[in-house]
Amino acid sequence: MKLILSSLATVSLVMTLLVNAAMAIDPAAVATETLTNTVCPVTGTVVDPAITTEYEGRKWAFAKEECKTKWLKAREDSLYQKLGGKGAMEAAIDAFYVKVLADDRVKHFFDDVSMDKQRRKQKEFLSAAFGGPLPWTGKDMRKAHEGMGITEEQFNAIAENLVNTLKDLKIRQELIDQVVAIALTTKDDVLERPKKS
Repeated sequence: MKLILSSLATVSLVMTLLVNAAMAIDPAAVATETLTNTVCPVTGTVVDPAITTEYEGRKWAFAKEECKTKWLKAREDSLYQKLGGKGAMEAAIDAFYVKVLADDRVKHFFDDVSMDKQRRKQKEFLSAAFGGPLPWTGKDMRKAHEGMGITEEQFNAIAENLVNTLKDLKIRQELIDQVVAIALTTKDDVLERPKKS
């Protein structure tokens, strides 16, 4: 049990660092749906337009062949890819919100929310948190939940809906545990608890 908790703590730390690092990425290092990036997402230097790869419908460019290899390896090893990548993320988030909006414990938080926008934000956030290639560009979790008065029971209800969604989608327990560990890294911010020193 100690080994599992230690592994989950490590995963949490790594994912928190990845999300924080993603927030500082130069926008030119991110391929869009129509434009190739001009800054290498690995080194932060100018790309060689001859060194590219396609990933989830976007063309990514790199400064060196080694950068491309490193980037592709990071994609392959990511929780994001192990969960199934963009298509699986979209399906999971859509199914998750069906559960959340039917849950009397938490559905009231979404009464005045554009659910299309909410789903897009959640897909972007979780993709970044799970090691996908696109950075999180939204508010940090504390700001996003400021003044909402979310209780621990409500946070747990959301987590429960997430776990049940992943189980419904036949995701392996080992991966569900990693998702839960990442979700737990946001708990203090969502509940507006004082920051730990």
